[in-house]
Amino acid sequence: MKKVLLLITLSLFFFRGYGQVIDRFNPDTVKTITLDSTVNIKAEKLNIETFIRAVINDTSFYQSFRDMKRYSFIAENRIYSYDKNNKVDGKIYRKIKHNNHGPYKMEYLVKEDEGKMYKKNGKYQLYTVEMFDYIFMNAYNTDFVPNAPAGDGKGGSNEGYKNKLKTLIFNPGRPVKVPFIGSKTEIFSANMRQYYDYAFTSGTYLDSIPVYRFKVSVKPDLSSWTKDGLMIKDLVTIFDKRNFNILGRYVDMKYSNMLFDFDVQMNIEMGYFGDDKLPTKITYQGNWDYPFKKEERASFLILHKDYKLEKGK
Repeated sequence: MKKVLLLITLSLFFFRGYGQVIDRFNPDTVKTITLDSTVNIKAEKLNIETFIRAVINDTSFYQSFRDMKRYSFIAENRIYSYDKNNKVDGKIYRKIKHNNHGPYKMEYLVKEDEGKMYKKNGKYQLYTVEMFDYIFMNAYNTDFVPNAPAGDGKGGSNEGYKNKLKTLIFNPGRPVKVPFIGSKTEIFSANMRQYYDYAFTSGTYLDSIPVYRFKVSVKPDLSSWTKDGLMIKDLVTIFDKRNFNILGRYVDMKYSNMLFDFDVQMNIEMGYFGDDKLPTKITYQGNWDYPFKKEERASFLILHKDYKLEKGK
């Protein structure tokens, strides 16, 4: 169950347009979106259901990660771990060339680390960092396929984890069979909508792309007890106005019970490269606590650049 719960904290990616929630060092200092004003829904002939359907039915994020295997690119990964006072106590910096010219090759251009980031056997101290590698280092080379079913978690534990991961990343708002979480991920269901506000604004992404920012957030006038029972606090999706492509996603999640406690913010951003939309920035900030295990506090900044489409790919 530990793996499944950590998949939740690591696997939802969504774009944020405001300050960091966890108060500590933030490796992400690049602002990519500027907001304008609230959209007049009637004038734009848009409504909340339009955005909800687009979020639920989108397959472009799925395809964007798969399209990476047709490109060579540079990835810069910064990973930080923290002590109980949120002071940095470990660092990893990696600059990696992913070469898809012919058979895939990965070359470390820079590899540095400080603090106790690894065990004696060479594995990571933090399971969070291990999952980071599983999700992002090998994302372009996974077995993800378009329109894959969510699955029922059977067929072996690893396959069950992958199925849940696929649903959480590419089909936000759909149910995920995880103990003690249940339907808390179904924020667009008829029962859950009573707890959330929906709004969208106009903005500009990367100084030139006109976008809509669709935000789902917990209603401020709810009781503290009700708020504490809602896992997803904010869910933000960025749409390109010109074609309604999703360019960014962000989630703020916080939940606590007798078995686990997590406080996580995560986002992913895309950019256009020729006819393709590809991941350019991924950030994670999170605290995760599980009984009988040391609390894990970590943050990641992942930047992808220098995409080059390889012939025949």
